[in-house]
Amino acid sequence: MKHTDVWNAMDTMAIKHGLSPSGMAIRCGLCSTAFNKSKRENVNGKPRWPSMQSLAKVLDSLGQPMGYFADIVDTIVASRMASERRTKE
Repeated sequence: MKHTDVWNAMDTMAIKHGLSPSGMAIRCGLCSTAFNKSKRENVNGKPRWPSMQSLAKVLDSLGQPMGYFADIVDTIVASRMASERRTKE
């Protein structure tokens, strides 16, 4: 699982619930910029991962269990890996 897989899953959850990343952050009581693409790396360019606390707030606000997020991540990872295999062939 890569940094981008987790963030793509966060974006997918937002879309599935008719929200933008900012709207999802607001819905669960976080700063509207918490999930913006500009915040996915720190000032030194190192990946910034969403915290478990943020993820728990998102899932609670969407009324979804952790397995919901895990299933989305699994789908994204499988798709990425299949694409990477096709590229190598």
